[in-house]
Amino acid sequence: MIDQAIIDRSGRILIARKTVLDEFLIDALQKMKITGIYIREGEEDPETDGDIEVTPEIQTAIEKLTVADRSRVNLSESVKKRVSEGIKFLYHDTSAPDFIDTAANVTNSLVGSIMENEAVALNIDTLKFSDEYTFQHSVDVATIAMLIARNSAMSEAEIQKIGMAGLLHDMGKSQIPNEILNKAGKLTEEEFAVMKNHSVYGYRILKDKGGIPQEVLMGVLQHHEKLNGKGYPMSVPEDKIHPYAKILAIADIYDALVTERPYKKAFSQQDAIEMIMAMTDELDITFMRSFLGIVILYPVNSVVTLSNGEKAKVLKNNPQYPLRPKVIGLRTGKVYDLSEDIRCASLIIE
Repeated sequence: MIDQAIIDRSGRILIARKTVLDEFLIDALQKMKITGIYIREGEEDPETDGDIEVTPEIQTAIEKLTVADRSRVNLSESVKKRVSEGIKFLYHDTSAPDFIDTAANVTNSLVGSIMENEAVALNIDTLKFSDEYTFQHSVDVATIAMLIARNSAMSEAEIQKIGMAGLLHDMGKSQIPNEILNKAGKLTEEEFAVMKNHSVYGYRILKDKGGIPQEVLMGVLQHHEKLNGKGYPMSVPEDKIHPYAKILAIADIYDALVTERPYKKAFSQQDAIEMIMAMTDELDITFMRSFLGIVILYPVNSVVTLSNGEKAKVLKNNPQYPLRPKVIGLRTGKVYDLSEDIRCASLIIE
């Protein structure tokens, strides 16, 4: 097995540490012109991979260098209940006379939770409070989108509208046949063609009601458009995509990646972040940076394993580089600033 991960210039893991090499991987390494790697033979070193007793000197350094994480969104049980009931009502009865008022009230509940405590970061695990995917996903996307907007210095009025667009972005799925919507497997080309209509259906449902801001409607219509013009439903280029849709696209993709579905397992948040970062031809880079600034993957004081085999404690997170915090080796006491120290360029968290 390899003893050090193979990474690219962006810090993305190509082959993880402890991977057993086969002919396919060896061929891939040769094509990447990688001529030498570290190999681990025999059992794991218990001093490296087992529990480590921290010395008083290292403990003192940890206490001195630790910088607390930014405030994270925390939805109270009462807010969760109101939002859950409200979103289910909206998706079950699109013709209700108080539809717009309910959508505004649900959005305001989420906006209030974000604005009241100056929360700027996200813990995705605290958002998932419904077993029904469509409702859960809509709330997740709305919350993530509002935090991206806040981190992009948008006004509270804009944050509120982006939140509403996030809550309603999949409204058109109410017109997609259940056998397609809930299929426990990959859709056929014909089924996917039907599914792609949901953004148009949602736009029409909401437009016909009147009173919903045009920016919200465009966010709903275009949240699957891509900067390279290969999105849907209209395959428009970057300059024709509304900013709200660009924000929703990031939130939608991220939440879909980290959520388990009948036809796929959930990706880890780390893998999902790497996949998002690789989509620079599809997603807006400015809003992507704002998104990276709200994600905390490795909370301060959590213990991680570095690609050199050392266990380390997280001291400080860098909002712009969520995959590369500052850590301290629990055995050596060595401080690794993964985002700022050029000497740590080849070192990653596994």
